[in-house]
Amino acid sequence: MGIDWSSLFTLHNLSNLIDILVVWLIIYELIMLLRGTRAVQLLRGIIVIIIAKIASWYLGLTMVSWILDQIINWGVIGCIIIFQPEIRRGLEKLGRGSVFRSTQNQDEKAEKMIKALDGAIQYMSKRRIGALITIQMHTGLEEYIETGIKLDADISSQLLINIFIPNTPLHDGAVIIKDDKIAAAAAYLPLSQSNLIPKELGTRHRAAVGISEVSDALTIVISEETGEVSITRNNELLRGMTQEDYLKYLRSQLIPREHPDQHQTIVTRAISFFQKHFGGDK
Repeated sequence: MGIDWSSLFTLHNLSNLIDILVVWLIIYELIMLLRGTRAVQLLRGIIVIIIAKIASWYLGLTMVSWILDQIINWGVIGCIIIFQPEIRRGLEKLGRGSVFRSTQNQDEKAEKMIKALDGAIQYMSKRRIGALITIQMHTGLEEYIETGIKLDADISSQLLINIFIPNTPLHDGAVIIKDDKIAAAAAYLPLSQSNLIPKELGTRHRAAVGISEVSDALTIVISEETGEVSITRNNELLRGMTQEDYLKYLRSQLIPREHPDQHQTIVTRAISFFQKHFGGDK
């Protein structure tokens, strides 16, 4: 018995599909806004409370259930107060129209950042100036940004060089780049305890490997002793990289070859799907 496609592809089902897509986009953007903030830990606490509420109801724990009801009832106001910085940041992004940024604009910013990094790396490597530069990818680095001096400055090779000049206030620690900005300098990164790291490598390399163990951040290290350029990501240490090597690697990580806008892709596929099935009726 065949499927009745005419009853499946109705205006009602189309509106339901659009409804699901809109909800999915809202959830996706909320996750992107909360990523890397303290709100993530608080959301975990809320999930635990909800699970405890379900368990207390199922086990018949009346008093526990009543207490959890009060927490949940007042929790809405509490969340507004606790998440006030995140809510404000989200509204600011909406006002700037940065939630749906174009891929081309992102690529231009990434290329500009890579050129600034290249200029700084070449200068410091030749003069054996030690440096540690971490670029936030998908995993948030807020807890490490808070350990440093916040800058929120545009990326330039001159600024990066000045930060790492020996005996200056900001040279000791890591520079963290977030959203095409230098978010902080003199930040502290977790040191790796791995025995696989060569003994001749110092604290900078251990910090670079350490941050790669707890996040997907991309970290550039310049050795103070040899001027060698290394990169860490996903618990992998790439040593002795030439200019050609690290430029190729940075572009492959920061500028994907195929990157259609995610939101446009979803909508376009949905439109194409319905055009394919309804096109013959027009």
